[in-house]
Amino acid sequence: MSHSSNDTAPEFTRRFVNMADARLGAVAVFATDDFFADKQRMLQSAPAVFYPDKYDDNGKWMDGWESRRKRVEGHDYAVVRLATSCKIYGVDIDTSHFTGNFPPAASLEACFCPDGDPDDTATWSEIVAPQGLGASAHHYADAHNDGVFTHVRLHIYPDGGIARLRVYGRPDRDWSQMAQQGEQVDLAAMINGGIAVAWSDAHYGNPNVVMAPGRGINMGDGWETSRRREPGNEWLIIELGHPGEIDKIVIDTCHFKGNFPDRVSIQGAYVEGEKDKSIIARSMFWQTVLPEQKMQADRIHEFGGAAITVRGPVSHLRINSIPDGGISRIRILGKPARP
Repeated sequence: MSHSSNDTAPEFTRRFVNMADARLGAVAVFATDDFFADKQRMLQSAPAVFYPDKYDDNGKWMDGWESRRKRVEGHDYAVVRLATSCKIYGVDIDTSHFTGNFPPAASLEACFCPDGDPDDTATWSEIVAPQGLGASAHHYADAHNDGVFTHVRLHIYPDGGIARLRVYGRPDRDWSQMAQQGEQVDLAAMINGGIAVAWSDAHYGNPNVVMAPGRGINMGDGWETSRRREPGNEWLIIELGHPGEIDKIVIDTCHFKGNFPDRVSIQGAYVEGEKDKSIIARSMFWQTVLPEQKMQADRIHEFGGAAITVRGPVSHLRINSIPDGGISRIRILGKPARP
């Protein structure tokens, strides 16, 4: 059975990348006030946490952005530079752990400022109309604009705390130019739109982390399954940011020393049309891209040349972790297919 990080969340949270993720380079560039909690905290990729006894010089430490109580007219807002220019499909305004200090309402605007951060002359478009917020909850909303944007502005009415702002979108990449130039890119990278669409088990970690930049910082920074106690193996299906021909595959078991997979194999296909739930069943019959390869502890494994057995573009990959275990990062280096 496939799982998502939150099975009650809208489809856009599973189909697109959080472009407000600090790990990808998103930065909170301005806030009218962040007296109680720094604006950068709401861009962290990990879920917000709560420490009952943690305080700092300004009061209770909160994992998110929190302004002081407003005693004048107006409201607070924060401006976020997204990881890269993108189309936005939906947002999650998360008030986790904010119970007596959440804003009663919020809205979101976006702008396109590719040459720097917006100034007073920037043109902002409303993508999420003002909506009510509740205590310690996810608030999902579809984005109502088809434009390409580089920044968002989160308005809270009138003040309070937001644990996380997640802006789900598709990176705006000129794939046709890259295809013409024959440029090699990581087709699976988050910043290029790669995303995990289904998996058999993710007991210890979020599968999407395998496409994050850099190497894992610890054993929790990767995809790790529980110990398999039945025949078969664990698996993960990735949709590439853009279909392409694979030149090189990198599988990194960084920090996984007593729990790395014994072997890994990869299957792939060019999937056209609707990517519905049947993709899980269909993936069992995809072509072999990388035959079973022995894994080692805490090691970068690189495969290219004759080891890659499929030529021609693929759009989806099934990574088989045999029989189970942890993988920190996966890189799929190749040349984008012509759109």
